[in-house]
Parts: sequence; C-alpha cells; structure tokens
Amino acid sequence: MAERRRLLNLGYRMLGSVQDAEDVVQETYARWYALSEEAQRAIETPMAWLTRVASRICLDQLGSARARRERYTGEWLPEPVRHGAGWASTGSAGADDPADRITLDESVSMGMLVLLDAMTPAERVAFVLHDVFGMPFSEIAETVGRTPAACRQLASSARRRLADRAPGSATAEEHGRVVSAFREACETGDLDALVALLDPDVESRSDGGGKVRAALRPVVGRDKVARLFLGLMRREPGVELVEDDVNGRPGVAARMGGTTFAVLATEVRGGLITELWLVVNPDKLGAWNGEGGGGVS
Repeated sequence: MAERRRLLNLGYRMLGSVQDAEDVVQETYARWYALSEEAQRAIETPMAWLTRVASRICLDQLGSARARRERYTGEWLPEPVRHGAGWASTGSAGADDPADRITLDESVSMGMLVLLDAMTPAERVAFVLHDVFGMPFSEIAETVGRTPAACRQLASSARRRLADRAPGSATAEEHGRVVSAFREACETGDLDALVALLDPDVESRSDGGGKVRAALRPVVGRDKVARLFLGLMRREPGVELVEDDVNGRPGVAARMGGTTFAVLATEVRGGLITELWLVVNPDKLGAWNGEGGGGVS
C-alpha cells in the first residue's frame, strides 16, 4: 500500500488527474507482474523500478494529453482533490542537489499544478521527480532518456517558469479567513465586500469540459469576477457553499441537494484573492460525491 500511495502521488502531480494517476498505477503493476519471478528477484530496488516505469508511462501520457487539450472545450484545470495533506504523505530523501526543493504539500496545490501543466512533458517529469520526490538526476536520466546534465537543465528551466508566477504567500490562517469572508460575501450578495477581497488583477478560470455551462475564457478584474460569482449565486438559488480543503488549501465546495456540483480553489497573496479556479466538470467531481478516488490516506 505504501508503494501504491507513492505511485498515486507521483501520477497525480505528473498528470493532474486522479483517474489518469490510478490508470498509471494499474499499468505499472501490470508490467511488474508480467515479469518472471526470476526477473523480479533480479531487481534490487523494486520501488525504484516501479517509480521509473510509472514515470515513463506519465511521460507518454503527457505527450498525448497536449493533443487532447486542443480539443477540450474551454479551460482545462487539474482535477481537485480533498484533504491535500493525504497527497503529501510520501516522498524520498537523500537525493543529490537538494537546493530549490519544494515540499509535497506545495506541489499538490491547484496553483502549482496549473503551473506544472504549462511545462513541457520532459520539464514536468524532471522537476517532479527531482524537486518534489527527491530523485537524483542520474536516475531521472534513465526515465526520460537524456543525460543527467540535460535533466538538471530541464529542472532548472521548470524552476524559471515557476519563478515567473510564484504561488501565493499567505499563511493557512490568513488564507482561511479570506476564503471565509469570500463565502459570506457570496451568500449575502454583498458586492462591495466581495470586491474588497479581490486583487485588482484577479483572474478566474472555469472548467466545465463542455459538459456544463462555464466561462470559456479567463475572467479578469475584481469587478467582473465579483459580478460573475454573484451571478452564479443568483442563478442557483438554494445552493450551499461549504468551506473545504481543496488541494491542501482553503477552498469552497458548492452543493445542492447533497450533491457537489462545483469546487473552487483559491490563491491568496497580500490578503487578497489573486486567482480562482472553478471546476464544474462533473467528470472531475466524482470523489466529492462519494464515487471513490480523490485522495489517499
């Protein structure tokens, strides 16, 4: 179970999808059991072998995912998970060059996953394996089929991409207070209070996947974003907004009749909400409605 948990953690950070991560784990174990007993015994470190195979499968999937995204209706956002701390329970220590290492809980945040999705497949794999899971570049080289020096450059390139758009800096307590105030302003319809919680350049992105109504392009600016969310509240009378852990950060789940139909992840910087990610694609909300997946324990 510890091996499966680690591989699921790895797959989710690589692909941003719980279902895809579970498929990767299943395929990885299928390849392991396809080996003869003699071949299995010859592998000195099974966990390293499983990690390498899972990473290669992810690398292949990332390449094909780009083509699928071009046909996706509107914005594509990572699948939100509940109780992100559960996704930060495994890692690796003792790797070379620990500089610039980020923590597992940081790497599962929605903001980080969105940034990871903007990387090339090779950059993402090298960065996640080294900076998140602590794998040495000598082992990463075997996975991506490049030299250790090239893999080091891939990870450096990924860090430069992240430096251009640093994640929020709010403490968990501050983030929670801002989200609570946001939820209350939405529930009461207080436009002024809602605007005051938003950064002037705030961006809201929605993922409906063509399954349900959602903004097809980012909504930018505090006035537009505030009116967007108040409009959503008016259009869905009887909706219940519940504060919940979304990818390890304070967020909001929108429920009606006991069913979660939207999950909102947020980024807070300087006491203001700078980014909002609204997932309403029902295919990505199964775990929020008791259909399994969505976390590890």
